[in-house]
Amino acid sequence: MAARLKDLYQQKVIPTLKQDLGYANIMQVPQLKKIVLNMGLGGAVDNPKLLETGVSELTQIAGQKPVVTKAHKSIANFKLREGVAIGCAVTLRGERMYEFFDRLVNVALPRVRDFRGIPENAFDGRGNYSLGIREHVIFPEINVDKVEQVKGFTISFVTSAKTDVEGRALLRALGMPFRS
Repeated sequence: MAARLKDLYQQKVIPTLKQDLGYANIMQVPQLKKIVLNMGLGGAVDNPKLLETGVSELTQIAGQKPVVTKAHKSIANFKLREGVAIGCAVTLRGERMYEFFDRLVNVALPRVRDFRGIPENAFDGRGNYSLGIREHVIFPEINVDKVEQVKGFTISFVTSAKTDVEGRALLRALGMPFRS
């Protein structure tokens, strides 16, 4: 069974964007390539259990096991040595990517306190968008009673769009709730 959002993209978003952006071919229409979730756990240097819980919670959110990221350089002020595990990241593609995007937009973001939409100014100039989540407990997969520490993470939406205007049009057509 195909993801609900993927069907929406193929049936409604592609024709709409092709007409709105004036493309001659449907292959020119931008598409969502991948979604990268990155959770930095700097406190894992002192408390290794924090890394384990971060990995398990990101696994529940993404539906895919994350890769543990390690420090590239030693920084004395942060008591950080090269090669020490300090975070985790997961890259979603295909069906899982569309399922996660659907859950983020329709379930998780509306659960944010005082939610009025997400800012439009976090594009990188090449059509990719980054979003910071302060509390990972907005996802229904996380059992709030078992959470010891609320963690934040970043979500990067990588698109095939050439400009921010195309990327914004794609994400808005997929249902991203930008502030007006």
